[in-house]
Amino acid sequence: MLVGFLTWLPMGLMVATMVLLMTARGLSLAEVGLSVTVFSIVTVSLELPTGGLADVIGRRMVLAASAAFTVAALAMIAVSTSFWMFLVSGVLKGVARALSSGPATSWYVDTVHAIEGRDADLKPGLAKGGAMESVALCLGVLAGGVVPLLVPPSLMFPLAAPPLLGAVAAAVLLVVVIFAMPEPAHERRSLASVLREVPATVMAGVRLAAGSPVLRRLTAAAVCSGVMLTSIELLTPGRLAALAGTAERGSLAYAVVAALGFAASAAGSALAPRAARLAGGSARGAIAGAVVAALSVGWLAATSGLGGAAGLVNAGAAYVTLFVGLSVGSLLCLEMTHNAVSAAERTTVTSTSSLSLQSGGVVANLTLGALATQAGPAAAWAVAALVTLSSALLFVRMPAPRDSSRSPVPPARSLSG
Repeated sequence: MLVGFLTWLPMGLMVATMVLLMTARGLSLAEVGLSVTVFSIVTVSLELPTGGLADVIGRRMVLAASAAFTVAALAMIAVSTSFWMFLVSGVLKGVARALSSGPATSWYVDTVHAIEGRDADLKPGLAKGGAMESVALCLGVLAGGVVPLLVPPSLMFPLAAPPLLGAVAAAVLLVVVIFAMPEPAHERRSLASVLREVPATVMAGVRLAAGSPVLRRLTAAAVCSGVMLTSIELLTPGRLAALAGTAERGSLAYAVVAALGFAASAAGSALAPRAARLAGGSARGAIAGAVVAALSVGWLAATSGLGGAAGLVNAGAAYVTLFVGLSVGSLLCLEMTHNAVSAAERTTVTSTSSLSLQSGGVVANLTLGALATQAGPAAAWAVAALVTLSSALLFVRMPAPRDSSRSPVPPARSLSG
């Protein structure tokens, strides 16, 4: 829970002011977009290799490296004054994000399985971890929005304070990971053996994800979630700015709504085990989560013509409901993913899921943005709602994990000699 909180607190701190800091330092919106695109490209490119690295050398070392890269990235953002400096910080941040994708939950699942066996119930612990991550984002975005108002301009540039605080939080994470995450001892590896084993582990994980009926469905569901999430991130700020009247008021409204969304995400993670029990299983609980999320995006589309306070209230309520449903479904998908794999490829497969989520985001960026420009945000949200609703069908009659996918695959080092 502590590691999950500290992993996402730095990101929460910089959400509210990131774009404002970059534009205040002289970047155009096109340059801001390019910097974000570089971050996404680096993250997508390294998702699978870093997942394989964690499966080979251990979760703790990879998570510690992620914390170190986060410290460097956010410290550089705080002092960046040019486009190229922000571009380099985007690369560092992308490396950190890719390294952090999966190791903490994989470490948790491995530990629980070692203590309680393969049939241990993963939902309670995963729910608590997911809730703490959302709490970190909620508190972080609120603190990041308030801190610039409290920092004297004579001391430092106020908008640079949140990423600097994020670097401090990442440094605390580094210490916690090194000293408070005991991991079973790994065989000492030479650099050459690691370089041989990582590609083999990645290929084994990809083959498992492609060959398992359960994992194929979960991968497709992640793509649909990426489409839906990107439609929200892409269109909500502009919608709130239009409702609030000015960009400054819209920024404040977005910070508040985003904080409420993260709080709702924490609530959804905490409710996921109960939702699975009430629905009669994790797959049925995921169906319920997808339906709630789809209806919420449809709510945004249906109320996009409202203005003033009514529009703000409806947008905020839909946003909160959306993240409750999304978190319920996401956590149950995470549980089903971990139950379908063994420790040998656990982080690689979760990285595949993360890669699928981001791939859905790329598709949405290329299509829904243009659709919103031509036909308005309501049309784009309607499409995203249909995609999300369709994803619920992926969980109908979800096949049970095959024995071969639940048993350990041969270690990658045996394949490489």
